[in-house]
Amino acid sequence: MGVLPEMKRVAVILSGCGVYDGAEIHEATATLLALDRAGADVTIAAPAGPQMHVVDHLRGEPVAGESRDMLVEAARIARGNIKALADLDAANFDAVILPGGFGAAKNLCTFATEGAACSVNPDVERFLRAMHAGGKVIGAICIAPALVARVFGGEAPVKVTIGTDPATAAEIRKTGAEHVDAAVDEVVVDAEQRIVTTPAYMLAGRIGEVFDGVAKLVDKVLELC
Repeated sequence: MGVLPEMKRVAVILSGCGVYDGAEIHEATATLLALDRAGADVTIAAPAGPQMHVVDHLRGEPVAGESRDMLVEAARIARGNIKALADLDAANFDAVILPGGFGAAKNLCTFATEGAACSVNPDVERFLRAMHAGGKVIGAICIAPALVARVFGGEAPVKVTIGTDPATAAEIRKTGAEHVDAAVDEVVVDAEQRIVTTPAYMLAGRIGEVFDGVAKLVDKVLELC
């Protein structure tokens, strides 16, 4: 009997629950499904603390006077099985994947309001830097590559994609990172920096396109582990 392949340990970082103010649910689900089918050992995590704001997803408008916690909201997607990101040790993981949604650009960082000059949640930056320093793999989906560009773009020739949007790509280039145009079903692999990105709902018109692109990203992330 041959030796069984080692199960890869992957952290999935969420930013709340819901496309307009948290993690994009289709992208998060696609990520978790692909990882499960690949036999990965998955830990779902999110930073604790308030979201930038709460959006009524039926009307697409912010709700005045309401506050929600990223970790509590992300627990909805995780079915309660979630950890505070501050409690995770990068040494225990082979890879990390960040689904998109506006929460990645509003809660995990402030790219939505400040572009290339954005700040990054301290727990998110700490974990990503520790993963990168350890030669671990980082996957980012939809708008989340902008966050990765902000953390590493000024220090290394990082290559990422958010698809083809010129304005967003221009902001990413301002961080020092290289933006590579990509179709919805493509992934951009920076093998040297061990970073994999895909556009998902930055371009997708159908949920199937999201699942196809995310599955390719997960396959490449695990391959690089």
